[in-house]
Amino acid sequence: MKIGIDGSRAFLKQRTGIEEYSYQVIKHLREKLKTSQVVLYLRKNQEVDFELPENLPAGRQGWKIKIIKWPRFWTQIGLSFELFFHPVDVLFIPAHILPLYHPKKSIVTIHGLEFEVTKEAYSFWEKIYMHLSIKKSCFWASKVIAVSKNTKEDLIEFYKVPEKKIEVIYEGVSTCHAELVSASHKILKQVQDDNAKYLLFIGRLEKRKNVEGIIEAYKILKEKYNIPHSLVLVGSPGYGYESIKLKIENCLKIENCKLKIIELGYIEEAVKWQLLHDADVFLFPSFYEGFGLPILEAQVQGVPVVTSNVSSLPEIGGDSVAYCTPGEPISIADSTYKILSDENFRNGIIKKGYENVKKFSWDKCAEEIAKLLIN
Repeated sequence: MKIGIDGSRAFLKQRTGIEEYSYQVIKHLREKLKTSQVVLYLRKNQEVDFELPENLPAGRQGWKIKIIKWPRFWTQIGLSFELFFHPVDVLFIPAHILPLYHPKKSIVTIHGLEFEVTKEAYSFWEKIYMHLSIKKSCFWASKVIAVSKNTKEDLIEFYKVPEKKIEVIYEGVSTCHAELVSASHKILKQVQDDNAKYLLFIGRLEKRKNVEGIIEAYKILKEKYNIPHSLVLVGSPGYGYESIKLKIENCLKIENCKLKIIELGYIEEAVKWQLLHDADVFLFPSFYEGFGLPILEAQVQGVPVVTSNVSSLPEIGGDSVAYCTPGEPISIADSTYKILSDENFRNGIIKKGYENVKKFSWDKCAEEIAKLLIN
């Protein structure tokens, strides 16, 4: 049996949530599929940064890389042509979109239908493209992997995907990561001058992530409780960033402003872990999430989390986080201040956070996916 895996999202230079999922799943599938023939499809100029299983006995080829150089519409044209001329028995797509031409046994991971719920947080063309392509992928696939029970329920509600076709397989979280970097790093110096305390958000700076609500809550914390913290925002701009940028500029224009808001853009992996390690609170009051990996990444580093009481976030966070109502900045501020002011509460959810991350493993995730591929 020959298995094809789309690796085009896994080996981008700047990985966010879905790309990190693709990378970690493929990395951990190596051991699970070490006796299988696997074709890993990549784009031009992409490279795998870990070793692949060697050739199999009897001269059979194990894992191999196939570079598809098609410049545009890579999945629907480039990958489709490759599969037509060089068929595989099973195809695994870790990120949403199946190619037009695909084998009968095709498995796709759906990371969430946020665009169906928070429509105002996406452009018109984004909504059209994702609705049509993901709905069609769910129809074509022999099996659909949902990263949470909440996403499974959304697939049934919005796309009428049969329940028996959906398999819930949780994402994992990296507990062994790059060594923490020196505080002399130029990015960290922006944040850590004079041992300053800070609140942290990591994610795309976009409307759906409720970054404006975070800024408003931070303003309340400064005005009502006079907290000494700065606010650190990490991530690339997304849809609605212009409004976020304007809000930051207006806040900082206030006379005798005590706010300190630091934008760092996209950062390298080691710096991310250092920033998490040193943060007082991680803020993730998103309006809607299919999973919520940043919550677990913060908990790995022993950082207390404030997150929303909607979508998959209570499913992932359980009783190990402080919840808020995302549309109410005062709710975000109150939950944050409870962590900052109540040491027993803070220590309690940090302890629960350490226990919570034990439920989520990339190895277990890959094992469950491998069973779907080879059975």
